[in-house]
Amino acid sequence: MIYIDQEKINNLLSDAAKFDSRLLDRILDKARKLNRLTLSEGAALLMVTDPEYIQKIFAAANFVKDAIYGRRVVLFAPLYVSSFCVNGCLYCAFRSDNPVTKRRRLSMDEIRQQTQWLLKRGHKRMLILGGEEAGDVDYYTQAVGVIYDTHVGAHTIKRVNVNCAPLKVDEYRKLKNSGIGTYQLFQETYHEPTYRLMHPAGPKSDPDDRIDAIDRAYEAGIDDIGMGVLYGLYDYKFETLGLLSHVEHLEGRFGVGPHTISVPRIEPAGGTGFKVPHPVSDDEFRKVVAVLRLAVPYTGMILSTREAADLRDELCGFGISQISAESRTSPGGYSSSDNNADTNVQFCIGDQRSLEEVIGALIGQGYIPSFCAACYRKERTGEAFMNLAKPGLIKHKCSFNALVTLKEYLDDFASAGVRKAGYDLIIKERASLGAVAQSELSVFFEAIDKGARDSYV
Repeated sequence: MIYIDQEKINNLLSDAAKFDSRLLDRILDKARKLNRLTLSEGAALLMVTDPEYIQKIFAAANFVKDAIYGRRVVLFAPLYVSSFCVNGCLYCAFRSDNPVTKRRRLSMDEIRQQTQWLLKRGHKRMLILGGEEAGDVDYYTQAVGVIYDTHVGAHTIKRVNVNCAPLKVDEYRKLKNSGIGTYQLFQETYHEPTYRLMHPAGPKSDPDDRIDAIDRAYEAGIDDIGMGVLYGLYDYKFETLGLLSHVEHLEGRFGVGPHTISVPRIEPAGGTGFKVPHPVSDDEFRKVVAVLRLAVPYTGMILSTREAADLRDELCGFGISQISAESRTSPGGYSSSDNNADTNVQFCIGDQRSLEEVIGALIGQGYIPSFCAACYRKERTGEAFMNLAKPGLIKHKCSFNALVTLKEYLDDFASAGVRKAGYDLIIKERASLGAVAQSELSVFFEAIDKGARDSYV
């Protein structure tokens, strides 16, 4: 697999097997200074099994996440637009030969209706995705336009991210010109024998084309890229170093790493009969999240509703900075009352809470729920974003805009209990701002009280 040296990764893990507290202390000191870790340093942290030292890793990850992004946690909703697929991925309910899945592709009117449902709940950020189909870039660009054009009163979707099949450079340019935010593409597994075993049919069976697609997206001018591993297909330590190897390649060639990294674990998928070959325990998963936060401090880290509610709440303290909420994993799923009952779902949902319940839980932990999309609108993307994120300068804009979007949500959508808790949090966080920022925030809040929406710095 191009860009990935499997022998090197195995050797790094073997060399890091011996516990050396002095070396690990130096690595954590380096991470706390917001410096990227090397592959060998990441390997050393991944190999730690001592419970006391793992707690030190968790504490360092919490420090780094707060230093870069503050207490804000960005919220979004996925919109599955199609369950048709040309691939044969063994672990996925959408795979082409699965007779259980009822195939559906949303029309533009249905996409508008689903968007309206999400807007009425308070969502402002969306990720559109589905099964991989040949030649579907025009469908996605049209869907992006429909979503941005959909209004519910004063409310609109601020940012549409897209997860779709690998494209050609000219197709990526077309996708970028439609106004997308981040383009996501997950390699799934960086272990080539496992990749070929898990993807026996369809275009996705070529691991080199898939990994090279990220380069093509950068070449087309898309500078906000989302990457990820599907944990459970192979050893989690190897997969994490494979992902970090890919990050190093992108930084070396394009000078910019990924905007986001996602960390999904395999969940049951109807009709596949798939058994997870390398299960990742909750404790191992916590370590993965923390090590990735330390290794790539500037990158947003995404956690989906695959995970249980209590674990999701906990992992916001280990480095997660973005979470989905109130998700459905089937096309048209926001018209269904049961996240897991539809035979069209790609996988089962672990966190069944509503958006308001997730927001209430975040507020209860002292996090600022955020629907901000300011960087995208202000062209703080790619290198411009990294120049602010790497030294921790983006934190102040993130926190300010998070408070603005939280007030908008509280005023327009929240129940009385969540509204009170949210306002108490705003008062507390506002007091921590400097005098100039407090004054500017007052101007924004007064405008919101008068009906203004979607303001940002």
